[in-house]
Amino acid sequence: MAEQLVWSPLRLGPVTVSNRIVFSAHLTNYARNGLPSAQHAAYYEERARGGAGLIITEEHSVHPTDWPYEKLIHGFNRAVIPGYRRITDAVHRHRVPIFAQINHNGGQASSMYSRLPVWAPSSVADPLFREVPKAVDRAEIAEIVASYAMVAANCAEGGFDGIELQCSHSSIVRGFLSPTTNRREDEYGGSLANRARLLVEIVAAVRAAIGLDLALGVRICGDELIEGGTTIDEAVEVARMVEATGNVDYINTSIGVATASLFMIEASMHIPPGYAMFIPSAIRDAVDLPVVGVGRFKDPLQAERALQEGQCDLVGIVRGQIADADFVRKARAGYTDDARLCLSCNQECVGRMGLNRWLGCIENPRTGRESLGVGESRPVSVDKRVLVVGAGPAGMQTAIAAARNGHHVTVCERDDSPGGMVKLAATVPNRAEFGDLVRNQVNECNRLGVRFEFGVSVDVDQVRRRHPDVVVIATGARPSVPYWVPGDHGGVRNESGAGEDGGDGTDAYGRRGRWIVDVTEVLDGSVSPSGNVLVVDELGFHQATSVAEVLADRGCDVEIVTPGMVVGQDLGITLDMENWWIRAESKGIAQTTECGVMAVDGATVHLQHHPTGAQLTRTPDWVVLAIPATPADALYNELAGAGLDAEGIEVHRVGDVIAPRRAHAAVIDGERVGATIGARS
Repeated sequence: MAEQLVWSPLRLGPVTVSNRIVFSAHLTNYARNGLPSAQHAAYYEERARGGAGLIITEEHSVHPTDWPYEKLIHGFNRAVIPGYRRITDAVHRHRVPIFAQINHNGGQASSMYSRLPVWAPSSVADPLFREVPKAVDRAEIAEIVASYAMVAANCAEGGFDGIELQCSHSSIVRGFLSPTTNRREDEYGGSLANRARLLVEIVAAVRAAIGLDLALGVRICGDELIEGGTTIDEAVEVARMVEATGNVDYINTSIGVATASLFMIEASMHIPPGYAMFIPSAIRDAVDLPVVGVGRFKDPLQAERALQEGQCDLVGIVRGQIADADFVRKARAGYTDDARLCLSCNQECVGRMGLNRWLGCIENPRTGRESLGVGESRPVSVDKRVLVVGAGPAGMQTAIAAARNGHHVTVCERDDSPGGMVKLAATVPNRAEFGDLVRNQVNECNRLGVRFEFGVSVDVDQVRRRHPDVVVIATGARPSVPYWVPGDHGGVRNESGAGEDGGDGTDAYGRRGRWIVDVTEVLDGSVSPSGNVLVVDELGFHQATSVAEVLADRGCDVEIVTPGMVVGQDLGITLDMENWWIRAESKGIAQTTECGVMAVDGATVHLQHHPTGAQLTRTPDWVVLAIPATPADALYNELAGAGLDAEGIEVHRVGDVIAPRRAHAAVIDGERVGATIGARS
């Protein structure tokens, strides 16, 4: 049987890659004071050890006018070279080539950090930064070209095997190429040949600076997805111009503009895998240079299919290798079931970047902390028997971390399957991939010998009978009831999740028959709202929008009300907002913002518009609550007060039972507690 294309070598000019999977350029926020850090070296080395065919670093700024975000590598400062050497030496230990991406973001930037005017081809303000840039003159264009060459020389001195010019989603070169942002009337504007002049000059200058021993690539945007912007036909012509220079060894591809259509560059799970492959396919048909394709590839089979179909010559897989640094090694060895699949949730990678934090991963607590040794196996001198109560993400990560260090772990779960709230979240439209978190954790638990017991409810007596050395409570959270719901419920539902009976034939909500319910009850099938449904969004994330889509698909008339300025406000961080708006419009879901529920009187829900104080009312058939939950901490409190320490049993808690949060916090809690069992003083 012939070897799969994905595992075959390929030459990129003077550089040979051992396989076709590229760890493409992406921001990390690991830089410190403009310099590469030890975390950079550890991060890239781990992916090299994991088998990537080629690594391309995040962008390095070529000029002091380009400082769009705080933690950017200042490639124009020669102080970066020792850090470059640490990175390249670390990656080369594993015989993997590493290229440096160099860039000037142009008008897609702010003067906040540089305190200098932003440079661009024309004085066209970017829609995100909204800062009018300075249209560069010919002398400044020459300075830009020289700065690319200078930084490329720094990278060569730092040991990189090649240079990639970012001319795609956030670049002054893209700004020159695009008719939307290039309004010039000189030789750098007008025709496509003129708009591409800067790129051609940079290519020539960089090749002269690095010689023939380093590879040179160009990353091109195939479709900006903005009105009047670059489309695939012009991108193909630019690729032909690049090839005609004779100085370029490969072409990388991209889609969208980082500050206008970013949601299509780093697409969430709502966008199908391979969605952008029309770009490398069209370019590959037009040029003989190797072409890199990108577009949310989750597994090596998808990559192999793209290669076999001739859509590209190499495949960029970033988030898959963020989630599992050994993604390539496992795939090549045939252990695909052991690979930790990316969820494409964007919560801790893209989402953290948007909050100016270092890049991490919702399911891999090691990502972003490789240099600190997080997630490493640390065998203990005395193994312990560990009982984990609850098989949600916090409980399973606790089990993984403890078993990894040599402890004997049993996980008890009262349901008949693992996953907790993650399992429920994965039942909604286009969110099934979130369930891969459960799959990944279960696979890791099984590999490490963790024992599961399902359909088991644990109490104090059972803990005593089992007598573990350590018990970790991961029982999650339960729905709460807001103050404005009538009835004597004390603000929380009982352990079953239902409201308490009002004692007069009505439920805790003051109506006969339940009509105010929690989002979890809709998703698990406990209730089936119909007619007019009012969804209350106080969480600002997927809970309200997901249940609204479920109900709209069932034929309900749905309105979401939120005290926030937009429904699901945190969807903007994970790049889900734009597509949510499109789906909400198509499904007729109404959105009422900046309104809070003040009271319920009979069948009437009273709202207040916070900015104006205006009073509004609604009379829905059902109300669905997406509101903060309450820790399900009854068992923990019982155990904590049972004197188990005196019996030699440690008691800990992790995840929502401490404080209801999102899945990444549950995983971090579990890792922290599980990894320190047996290591405590």
